[in-house]
Amino acid sequence: MSRVVNTNNPNKIRNHNRRTIAEMLQRLARKPELDDEAKDMAATIVLSLRKIHETVQTTIAAWEKRDYWMKAERFSRDWLWTPKMAADLEDVIREDAWDLLPELLMSLYPHFSDIQIKTLTRKEETWAHNYIFLMKQDPQTIWEG
Repeated sequence: MSRVVNTNNPNKIRNHNRRTIAEMLQRLARKPELDDEAKDMAATIVLSLRKIHETVQTTIAAWEKRDYWMKAERFSRDWLWTPKMAADLEDVIREDAWDLLPELLMSLYPHFSDIQIKTLTRKEETWAHNYIFLMKQDPQTIWEG
């Protein structure tokens, strides 16, 4: 029997979501006004930040299990901004405080400046209906566990 190889490792998932956010930032920057599609894109950023945070926690747990405490701590510090940014952005979305969105998006840019985007590869299905999906979630249980 051959071994099973998981190709969706945390690093690959994290990079995929980083690319998605970078593309959403570019697309949102080109929008002249806030419309339903822009709301979906903002919600997509929140959901992607959550996924990034999950992969960070998975990676940290694996390193701590191997007693790589210093490496895990450094990695944790490098990604500490993700849950806070996701929560701040989600508050803007839930409270309809869209006037705060540009400032938050600008604070995200430095975290994604290393991603070079020559061609936009994410299709509309990536962000379609994510605003509704996010609004249906209970904000109290999202970060538990």
